[in-house]
Amino acid sequence: MDGGVMPILWVVAVIFVVSVVGFITGRARALQSAGGDARRLHSLPIYYGSNVALWAVVPAAATLIVWLIVQPLFVNSRVAETLPGSLLDEGSSIGLIMSDVRRVAEGLDVAVAQGALSRDEAASIGSSSVNIREFLGSIGVALGSDVSPEVVAAAQLYRGFNATGSALMSLIVLAISAGGAAYAYRRSNADFRARNVVERGVLGLLIGAASIAILTTIGILFALLFNTIEFFKLYPATEFFFGTNWAPSFSGRGGLSDLGVLPLLWGTFYISFIAMLVAVPIGLFSAIYLSEYASPRVRSVAKPLIEILAGIPTIVYGLFALLTVGPLLVSLFGKDTLNWMQGGTAVMTAGLVMGIMLIPFVSSLSDDIINAVPQALRDGSYGLGATQSETIRLVILPAALPGIVGAILLAASRAIGETMIVVLGAGAAARLSMNPFDAMTTITAKIVSQLTGDADFSSPEALVAFALGMTLFVLTLGLNVFALFIVRKYREQYD
Repeated sequence: MDGGVMPILWVVAVIFVVSVVGFITGRARALQSAGGDARRLHSLPIYYGSNVALWAVVPAAATLIVWLIVQPLFVNSRVAETLPGSLLDEGSSIGLIMSDVRRVAEGLDVAVAQGALSRDEAASIGSSSVNIREFLGSIGVALGSDVSPEVVAAAQLYRGFNATGSALMSLIVLAISAGGAAYAYRRSNADFRARNVVERGVLGLLIGAASIAILTTIGILFALLFNTIEFFKLYPATEFFFGTNWAPSFSGRGGLSDLGVLPLLWGTFYISFIAMLVAVPIGLFSAIYLSEYASPRVRSVAKPLIEILAGIPTIVYGLFALLTVGPLLVSLFGKDTLNWMQGGTAVMTAGLVMGIMLIPFVSSLSDDIINAVPQALRDGSYGLGATQSETIRLVILPAALPGIVGAILLAASRAIGETMIVVLGAGAAARLSMNPFDAMTTITAKIVSQLTGDADFSSPEALVAFALGMTLFVLTLGLNVFALFIVRKYREQYD
């Protein structure tokens, strides 16, 4: 930890210092070449300093980012090649072995940082697998099982590669930063078109920033796609999409596992449906009141109070569902009254709390959309003799419908992707049931459970998380396409 984080922070700090010095000296050199008269410069003095600063920061930062991405992949590959075949013959996957290697390496780094070991002692430790486990446990680094000498040797190699890579990274990145600043500094003279260069550079940075979202989406899609393909090589697609039983066995090869997605889909949509039944009417009615009926004083108080709900962490909502809403529903519908509800964790519990959480999403967005409807539409309706309620129902809401649909779909997407409220409020049972007082679970909750702990990514029980994620991605994409169709259809009538 000490060897990985601090050098990066120091490298970034040095690059920043080089850029500041480059800005000052580049600006001063340009003014000096013009005899101190800024009017003789092609561009303003600030552009000459900015050009040097950009050359000091951008190439070095790009190299640093690429290095930080490539180095872990390279180190993992090199260390994995040195692992003896006897470890794999024992039934462990390469992923689990490398996880142990990384934990031991990080534990040794922690020991060095805390002063429990010197660097030389950390480099020579590993003669006894039990001793190193007990030693790391004594300084607060827990290992799940005994560590073999081969894993300790691989961890030492891992630490060595990382140390060498970090040192090379620091030297190369700082050299690029200094070289870029020196190159731009030499070009700082009165005839240099610094403004054009800086503006093109800033335009390139803006394009790069705009491209990050697109590239991130593509990266997420491919990460899901490749692992989903690997899952369907090990588990039949028909059983996944049409199976009605979810019972992973974690046997290692999926032979005894039932991984049908239908119970999870049903729980996801059932809980989201109840949440939307709560959030849409309350949110939409509150938006209509705030935008059309409330006085400015009431609106200035009520709107921020409603929006506070959006800032509450979802874990707090989950605790509210577990400790308050669940017991309340049991007292109303439990075995002492109607005998409909057996426990506090149920679809109704999670749905009600999730609906409360979604109220500000519907209310605030719908309120802004309703306020954006032109006043001329209201005046025309009143001029024809319509009442305020008739104007709202027949003019304002139809005009604002595309935006309201967008707000509802945003809330629906938020509901489908929620995890903590489901885990604490709905339970973990995967079942097909129409009873809203039964415990159920969702796709997102099972994605978390399948990847919790040391997952063997060569087994269907771990890879199924990516298939679940891809299924949810496709469903959400279809929902957004449908929403876009509705928005365009109704927008044409009011443009």
